[in-house]
Amino acid sequence: MILDRDYSILITDDDPAQRETLREIFEPVGYRTFLAESGEEAIDIVKDQDVHLALMDMNLPRLSGLEAITIFQQIKGVIPTILITAERDDNLVRKALSANAFCVLAKPVSRNVVIYVVTRALEKYY
Repeated sequence: MILDRDYSILITDDDPAQRETLREIFEPVGYRTFLAESGEEAIDIVKDQDVHLALMDMNLPRLSGLEAITIFQQIKGVIPTILITAERDDNLVRKALSANAFCVLAKPVSRNVVIYVVTRALEKYY
């Protein structure tokens, strides 16, 4: 795991248990985490904080994870984003990649897979 910088991860999911599970994976190994329960809250965090990577649930109330990614880019440029969804299909993957998402993971996400993908995304962008 790359820990040569103080990386921060934005975790956005409307399910508090999912947010907490992801936070418990990343904080103990040195990542700073920001938690958001909606796309709007995630956008506010991106505006105010130095976010290095975003883990975004696709299906959020009002603003989807994909819509939030587009707004992130208007605010800060490309932030490596991993979209997480229970309904992963080829159409969503195409849309996500065209919106510059790093990848799309299917729920439930295993600890090892999410650590691997986050590490790869940080290595690619930083």
